[in-house]
Order: sequence, then structure tokens, then C-alpha cells
Amino acid sequence: MSVVNAEPSQVTRRDSTAWKLASLPDDLDRVSAESFCRQVAAAHYENFTVATRLVPTGMRQDLANVYTFARWSDDIADESDGDATDALKSWRSSLEDCFAGAPHHPVFVALSRTIERHNLSIEPFADLIDAFIQDQTVKRYESREQLLDYCRRSANPVGRIVLCLANCREMNQFELSDSICTGLQLVNFWQDVRRDYLAGRIYLPAEDMRQHGVTEAMLESTSASPEYIALLTEEVAWAEACFDQGQSLVKTAPTVLTPAIRLFLGGGRGVANAIRRSGFDTLAKRPTLHRIAKLRLAGHAAISMMLSRMSNLFRGWVS
Repeated sequence: MSVVNAEPSQVTRRDSTAWKLASLPDDLDRVSAESFCRQVAAAHYENFTVATRLVPTGMRQDLANVYTFARWSDDIADESDGDATDALKSWRSSLEDCFAGAPHHPVFVALSRTIERHNLSIEPFADLIDAFIQDQTVKRYESREQLLDYCRRSANPVGRIVLCLANCREMNQFELSDSICTGLQLVNFWQDVRRDYLAGRIYLPAEDMRQHGVTEAMLESTSASPEYIALLTEEVAWAEACFDQGQSLVKTAPTVLTPAIRLFLGGGRGVANAIRRSGFDTLAKRPTLHRIAKLRLAGHAAISMMLSRMSNLFRGWVS
């Protein structure tokens, strides 16, 4: 599919792969492996870097290890020549070796320490890889149920892993986290409709498209039709409903995670509002958060972190 006439912001631009962000250590010693993960995490994702500063120092290495695993998996999916299914299946086999106590890749050497320290299950990690495998062949989704099943494996596992890093394993907390992570995935889809379309994927449920009279041909346009605007209005409301369903996690999750949860919830709602301000036309230009809005969110999260630490200190005084 040609992207010659695409608005520049709508053309997918891949960041450097994990193996280009830092030098992969030759040895399988844990110190080198963990250093590699820290370098990858720090070099890539702005929100991740901010979020790690909002959690206790003792959690940061584990977060970097988990992030690098997810990033490496994503890079395998996107950077392989042609179908990456075999490469991803090989990566999943390496994951199984890691959980069996025989890691043979620096990413898994680092991750194995996190797995052991927090008694993590293989399921969320395997789910992430399975979602990337699905991406190799599934380019359309018929219903919301199918899309939610994809989110269950592509987005929700990360939230569950992070809760486990904070020693939280209650099912109601997992479900609240799932709502937030699904909402974040959905709002990212609606932000990137044209970008994904140019890459050959459509995440808008086909049932919803038919209901609003939106055809695939309409996604080739550089401006939104009234039908498309009506569709996006409904889809953004769906994402925001997910945020509403998960909002109480801010109050019920371990306090060490509260600032980061506020940051990501605020970011997701901010993107939804950016789409709204664009008139729900995500075909003409990709809506994004302005730098001032990002700084405001980071500031609010930092204040939340300080209040949380003061509260914990006070409880220590009176106990």
C-alpha cells in the first residue's frame, strides 16, 4: 500500500530496535544483562522513563527487565523479514527455558531474577508473545469481543505483571488494571487509525464500521467523513468507559504504584481528549498530547508520589 500521499505524522516510524539501543553483552552474567535492560528502557520510551522515577528504587530494575522483554518481543514481530511467526515461536521457547531455570539470552538472564524474586507466572509473558504472533496473520477484527480478546493478551498482561511486582495478586485489582490497560490500547488504536491502515491493519471492529456506514475505502481519505466521525466518537467513548471502570485502582492498588497509575490514566484520558479536540478526525492528523499537558501529568504524578511517601512515613511514626 502506497504512503506517498500520507500526512507525515501518519506514517509509521519505528524507533531503533532494542538490539541497537545498547550493546548486547557477550556473557550471560546477571550484572551485564541487567545493565543492558536499563540502557534499553532508558533509551526508548519517554513515559516509561518517567514512570520508573515514580516507583521505589527497588522496583526499577524489575520494571526495566520486564519492559526489555516486551520491547524485544515487539521488535522481533516488526523487524523480521516477512512473517515473524517462527522467530516469535523460538522466542517463546526461550521464555519456557527461562522459566525452567535455563535462560540462554541476556534478556532472559535479567528477567529470570525478576521471575524468581516475585514468583511470577509464565502466562502473562506467553500471552504477550501470542499477541505478537496473532499480529502476523490477523489484520482485521469482526467484533468488539474479538478485539477485547486481543487486548487481553496484548495489553492486559503488562498491568498484571506490574501489580505482581508490588506484591498485589488480588483478582479484583487485576480486573481494574485490565480495564485501564484495555482502555490505553483502544485509545491508541483510535489515535492511529490511519497509521495502522497504511501498515495494513484495521482495529476498528467491522461490525461497528458497518453500523455507521464506514468502509475501508474511507480510511484512505486524508479527512474524515461524517460517518467516520460518528464512529470514532463512539469508539473513544468506549475507551473512556474502560478508564472509568478501572479508575478505582488509583485508590486500591499498592501506594507505591499510585503515581504511575495516575500518570498512565491521565495520559490515556489526555489522548482521548486530543482526539475529541481534533473533531474525531484522526485521518487528517494524528492527535497527540502537547508537551505542556505531558509536563502537567508528570507534575501531578510527582506530587502524588511525594504525598504517598509522606503518608507512609506518617504511618511509620504512629505505628
